[in-house]
Amino acid sequence: MNIITHGLVSWCAAQRICRIRRDTALAASAGLIPDLDGIGALADLARGGEAVWFSAWHHTMGHNLAAGALTIAILTTFATNRLRVAVTAALLFALHLLCDVAGSRGPDGETWPIPLLYPFRSDWTLSWTGQWEINAWQNITITIIMLVLFFWQVRDAGFSPIGLVSERADAAFVAALRARFPLAK
Repeated sequence: MNIITHGLVSWCAAQRICRIRRDTALAASAGLIPDLDGIGALADLARGGEAVWFSAWHHTMGHNLAAGALTIAILTTFATNRLRVAVTAALLFALHLLCDVAGSRGPDGETWPIPLLYPFRSDWTLSWTGQWEINAWQNITITIIMLVLFFWQVRDAGFSPIGLVSERADAAFVAALRARFPLAK
């Protein structure tokens, strides 16, 4: 899946479970952090060459149980409700990996296995031969559904990820959603 879909799924689930902005943002981060291992794409782009760094590290460094445990431990230390954030973050990290196994095949037809026990063992991977391409209709459909759910939840909860950057812009965004789609009375 692409990072936008991971973000929408993670925010919607975390907002529903955690209910406060800080804990929502922390837990939702667990569904995005695995893709930090794709940072090699920037180095590849800067070099102007083929995707050497991206291909070597994406779905490896951040897509394993050790990275998940470290992510959850770090995010939980900053949480208000640590248990709720830890459980939600663990679920969202695992969901990220499962979504990648289901829908991250490249345009060249190569499937992306997930090395669950990396860096301890690289021979035990999670993969699926039916993995659909990143731009397949399944991923597009999930993204559209999650966008609708995202707008609905933001309207109801009264906060969005925009509030992490600007509370004023977030209030304007929520007000615009509520003006267009009023809350049920």
